Amino acid sequence: MIQQNKYNEELVEFLKTPLQSHQVLHIKLNSKQIGIISAQDLGSALAKCINLSNLTLELSFNQIGAIGASDLGYGLAKCINLSNLTLDLRYNKIGNEGASGLFSALSNCINLSNLTLNLRGNKIDDVNALGLGYGLSKCINLSNLTLDLCFNQIVDEGTSYLGSGLAKCINLSNLSLLLGFNQIGPMGALGLGSGLEKCINLSTLTLQLGSNQIGDEGVSGLGFGLEKCINLSNLTLQLFDNKIGTMGVSSLGSSLAKCINLSFLTLQLGSNQIGAKDVSDLSSALAKCTNLSNLTLDLSENQIGATGASDLGSTLANCTNLSTLILYLYKNQIGATGAQGLCATLANCTNLSILELNLRWNQIGDQGSSCLGSALANCTNLSNLTLLLIDNQIGATGASDLGSGLANCTNLSILKLYLAGNQIGATGASSLGSALANCTNLSNLTLYLHRNQIGAAGASGLGSGLANCSNLSNLSIDLSGNFIGAAGASGLGSALANCTSISNLLLYLNDNKIGSIGASDLGSALANYTNLSDLILYLSDNQIGDQGASGLGIAFANCTNLSNLTLYLRENQIGDQGALDLGSSLANCTILSNLELHLQTNQINESQNLKVKCKCLKSKRLVYLKINFSWW
Repeated sequence: MIQQNKYNEELVEFLKTPLQSHQVLHIKLNSKQIGIISAQDLGSALAKCINLSNLTLELSFNQIGAIGASDLGYGLAKCINLSNLTLDLRYNKIGNEGASGLFSALSNCINLSNLTLNLRGNKIDDVNALGLGYGLSKCINLSNLTLDLCFNQIVDEGTSYLGSGLAKCINLSNLSLLLGFNQIGPMGALGLGSGLEKCINLSTLTLQLGSNQIGDEGVSGLGFGLEKCINLSNLTLQLFDNKIGTMGVSSLGSSLAKCINLSFLTLQLGSNQIGAKDVSDLSSALAKCTNLSNLTLDLSENQIGATGASDLGSTLANCTNLSTLILYLYKNQIGATGAQGLCATLANCTNLSILELNLRWNQIGDQGSSCLGSALANCTNLSNLTLLLIDNQIGATGASDLGSGLANCTNLSILKLYLAGNQIGATGASSLGSALANCTNLSNLTLYLHRNQIGAAGASGLGSGLANCSNLSNLSIDLSGNFIGAAGASGLGSALANCTSISNLLLYLNDNKIGSIGASDLGSALANYTNLSDLILYLSDNQIGDQGASGLGIAFANCTNLSNLTLYLRENQIGDQGALDLGSSLANCTILSNLELHLQTNQINESQNLKVKCKCLKSKRLVYLKINFSWW
């Protein structure tokens, strides 16, 4: 009720203004319980804003309904001077009647050059897609259009109507059309492709058709339309989960090869029916796009196997102008052989500066990881690297060889390495740390190594290596579930104190049997991080008790530059005294402005909760405090 009253006050203030004087207007009322009456008032007011040229209405997640949307449409139809319109009506139950009113209004806004229309999740069907197509056909001056109709009830006929409307928008240069999670089949995709082929001035196109049923015939039709868009330089196609197989992939590849001006391509084909031969055909076609500089290719959850991965690598080696390459190949059973074939050719992509490889759940093992390391050793221009190798049966040898390759990437400034769920052990972790010490330009490092049997020696060895990365300013390490114990926590914390440039630190150390001594020692080490301003520390399920909580608090009081602190201390046998001591010490953090404490499932009496909060609130500069004592 308070939110509703606040909105009414805002609306009243808006209505008091001289409506005809508005030329630029931005109204943001998302999730404000706006109903039909408020929408009607707003529509009536907009009808009087006849001089509006720029309008943004953010009204998502309300209860406007069909009548409210129609009344908004009535108001918009009077704004004939609009050149820029953004209308966000996501999840408002406007249905067919409401959509009809809105789309009729569009046909009057003939001066629009920029239009963003978000009607996601509104139960719009084919009939109103016809109305939208008609409305768009009147907006012949449109140069930039974003249309989001995901999660509606549009099928083939409605999609074809949209295509027909877009065909009249011959001045479009930028188009984002989001139609995912509808019920579009082959004929709808064909109709859409026929419309797009008339948009010959398109330079940037984003087409989201994920989770429909367009199949081989539909994707072929889309491809034929794209061939005519000869000015395309930036293309994003999201076609995941669409029952696309051999014929569709081959046809799409042939069409893309004719888009000779493409420099940026994102192609999402995950969760289809793509095999090894299909990948070979597709990658051969992509190799003909000689101007490609940025490629994102998602083939996750298909059946490309070792042969497909190897063929993909061989062909991509011909894309010599690539500076950014992102490959999602998880759950494809590529194995060590596929990883070797894929990575062997990375060395030829000498211009790569940004690389992301997602090979999760592919059983690449030590051999595949070693081959990846050898390939990366030749990518000397890499500055930004992300490797997702989770659950791949990689051991100490694979981790060490991977690290050896990374040691040659001396220009790396950003590295994200996800090796969770492998078996790298203490030796692998230590070797990784030693190798990364050679990456002297690293400023941002993310290491996710949980569930790897690293132990105390591995944690300390990893820290000792990273201690030489003197330029690190942002560091995230996940060692959860690795049995590092008190010695490992202390060794890791003490070693990282030598990274004197660290200002942002995220440590996941849950479930490690650190205990009270380990927690206190870790805290004491963190007190030596002289530039640390932001710290997020996960220490849940570590049996730190009162002594550990008190020790952490005393240490944090000495972190003189700490301004943002988040502590997860769940399931740690902390009692009243430990919580109170922690609160008292944190009050001495002289420049702390934001504090979050998660203390669920401990032994703190409810009667002490307020006392703990009061102690924390004594921190002089604190502006935000959140303490969770329970899960609800």
